Amino acid sequence: MREIGHFIGGKRVAGTSGRFSDVYNPATGEVEAKVALASGAELNAAIDNAKAAQPAWGATNPQRRARVLMKFVDLLHRDMDKLAEALSREHGKTLPDAKGDVIRGLEVAEFCIGAPHLLKGEFSEGAGPGIDIHSVRQPLGVVAGITPFNFPAMIPMWKFCPAVAAGNAFILKPSERDPSVPMMLAELMLEAGLPAGILNVVNGDKEAVDGILDHPDIEAVGFVGSTAIAEYVYSRGCAAGKRVQCFGGAKNHMLIMPDADLDQAVDALVGAGYGAAGERCMAVSVAVPVGEETADRLMEKLTPRVENLKIAPYTAGDDADFGPLVTKAAHDRVKGYVDKGVEEGADLVVDGRDFSMQGYEDGFFIGGCLFDNVTKDMTIYKEEIFGPVLSVVRAKTYEEGLDLAMSHEYGNGVAIFTRDGDAARDFAARINIGMVGINVPIPVPLAYYTFGGWKRSGFGDLNQHGPDAFRFYTRTKTITSRWPSGIKDGAEFVIPTMG
Repeated sequence: MREIGHFIGGKRVAGTSGRFSDVYNPATGEVEAKVALASGAELNAAIDNAKAAQPAWGATNPQRRARVLMKFVDLLHRDMDKLAEALSREHGKTLPDAKGDVIRGLEVAEFCIGAPHLLKGEFSEGAGPGIDIHSVRQPLGVVAGITPFNFPAMIPMWKFCPAVAAGNAFILKPSERDPSVPMMLAELMLEAGLPAGILNVVNGDKEAVDGILDHPDIEAVGFVGSTAIAEYVYSRGCAAGKRVQCFGGAKNHMLIMPDADLDQAVDALVGAGYGAAGERCMAVSVAVPVGEETADRLMEKLTPRVENLKIAPYTAGDDADFGPLVTKAAHDRVKGYVDKGVEEGADLVVDGRDFSMQGYEDGFFIGGCLFDNVTKDMTIYKEEIFGPVLSVVRAKTYEEGLDLAMSHEYGNGVAIFTRDGDAARDFAARINIGMVGINVPIPVPLAYYTFGGWKRSGFGDLNQHGPDAFRFYTRTKTITSRWPSGIKDGAEFVIPTMG
């Protein structure tokens, strides 16, 4: 049985705690590796290692740090197929989706190559009599990221790329469900020229999370996961005096207006609702057609598309729509939500609960599920399912549809499909949600903008990637200077006298 340890001080090291977690192949249901779960002592050793390495890295000029990321991007392109295969094997994503996971992280690395510009401070000459003021951005020291299973390449890179570009050392605690790719990324960073100790990967569970949150040498923590854990990490980290950014759950709505191109809307719903088996925090999980006629036409087009989704393991080829859920527990949880939806009176138009694939009967597969006539008091509407389940909530008017998204506790992403520029503009201006798509179903910003939800989808003042990332991983120091006058008159050629 393959054992996965940690990456500390520039090399892979075996775990010493004696505790392990199983790593599954979700397509077969088989355990394919065991990942070590760090003890407090192992975590502390990784933090000590990072703390010793950081001062020299922080003193390295930003252009040299950026060159490491330039090389890292090249290496990601070189090893794209290898990374995607490892990612698909442990997560269950299709290979094209796994490559997309890597590429969206790579794009943040490309943005971070601009660190010399992004780290520039400000200067005011003559701010007072003979006084100049300037500010500089300096690294925090040792920072950490706690990242989820659903994007084991992208989200670690969203965290560590700007952190190390800004001169910090980084402790990565990835998900124990699919730990291989984060370890591979750390090795590539070392190959790219990152000094040993600047990026350490510590695999673990809640013990490692709590150790990160409590350790006095960790200056900042970034987290992505469920809202319940995001609130826990945020409150405990802030109580320990750390800078913390946490991103939690979502219930992303997509309004379909009567004038929308329904073929385009259905394509968007199928991809955004069922891609990656719905295991995305930006997945569309609620479709809101406005008007009964719109809803009926939408269901007529959408139902056969969901019935004909191709579900398969990543080894089946690039034309699969999605693969299995990540674990048996995730499979059972999603199935339980579908059961609950039926129990509470929603119309289950497409039932994927009994999906089974010949030769992969023990895999964690579930078919696409489609509910109609869902109401806002139902559990499947209120809670994040994180599976291939789409709920259709019919709205009589635009205002009713807008209110559905605005009154929900989550505020990660939202979309509207319409040909009416006035409606789109009104929607974008009024909606209380962090990321908005207009005829775009998954409005994840590009790397040079920032990613972050509102309401109970995000905790903290600064978002992920883009300029906010460099603000989060640095602190501003402002220097006010005044020099004594009278020393600028130059050389004196007259012999000094006592007069």
